[in-house]
Amino acid sequence: MWRSYLKGFNSYLLLERGFSQNTKDAYLRDCERLFSFLEEYNPSVTPQTLTYKNLQTFLKTIQTPDKDEESRLLKISTQKRLVSGIRAFYKYLLIENVVDFDPTELIELPRLDMRLPVVLTNEEIVKIINSIDKSTYRGAWTNLMLEILYGAGLRISELLNLKIDDIYPKQELIKVIGKGDKERWVPLNKIAFKQLNLFLENSRSQIKVKQGCEKYIFLNQRGGKLTRIAAYQAIKEIAEKAAIEKNIHPHTFRHSFASELMLAGADIMVVKELMGHASVRSTEIYTHLNTKHLRETLLLYHPLYKNK
Repeated sequence: MWRSYLKGFNSYLLLERGFSQNTKDAYLRDCERLFSFLEEYNPSVTPQTLTYKNLQTFLKTIQTPDKDEESRLLKISTQKRLVSGIRAFYKYLLIENVVDFDPTELIELPRLDMRLPVVLTNEEIVKIINSIDKSTYRGAWTNLMLEILYGAGLRISELLNLKIDDIYPKQELIKVIGKGDKERWVPLNKIAFKQLNLFLENSRSQIKVKQGCEKYIFLNQRGGKLTRIAAYQAIKEIAEKAAIEKNIHPHTFRHSFASELMLAGADIMVVKELMGHASVRSTEIYTHLNTKHLRETLLLYHPLYKNK
């Protein structure tokens, strides 16, 4: 039952999330460890019925008395890795509509450090967009996709689910359906709206649309709904063409959107609403990016820091 989802999860980790082979294999092992535990102690539990209490019991199986500080840190690191793998699995199940609730969200673990997300500078994004061959249909939707991801901070699933009826050019707004079917309104700049209209009139109109896909903005060459894997592959290819060495994926543009707002001094609660975060804790990581930027500025310009 549980393992039937691993093939799709494997593709999700490799193609959409852009994880290395080692990270992907570690996450799959984490899931196998949970599955084996449940098969032995809770065989009736399914992905839809797994509870926070089940997870707590599972995590206790790796808890042992701390011999020293090194052992404590190792134990925390193992727990964090296990939870990261299982959280990624449930994020995949949510995207695929297999479950409607993520029990891993309730888990809190001691923190070792905070890994900041990879972000792109505005110059790097311009370089990527300028590398797109916009004369092709694939190039046209890739260009529009990046304009909206970076211009509105959408999740890739939110972007691919955008319908023509969700666009409000006069108000310069788009209606976005986020996690848990929560609706939010996000501003979009005039340039992106202009490109959207040109795409619909000159590119998408040339595609023979499959039945059931008529309302969606982003379609593949065969008229079906564009997939996350296709979007990921397009971004990877254009990043390589633009000679961007960072490991980027669709979510990188969402991170970059939030990072630019925080660096410019935007209110964190406004950024939270624009991003569709359920909690401001998810938004706080971008304040750390802001702090990093401030320190880098001091190191670059302040005489007392230059030689540090």
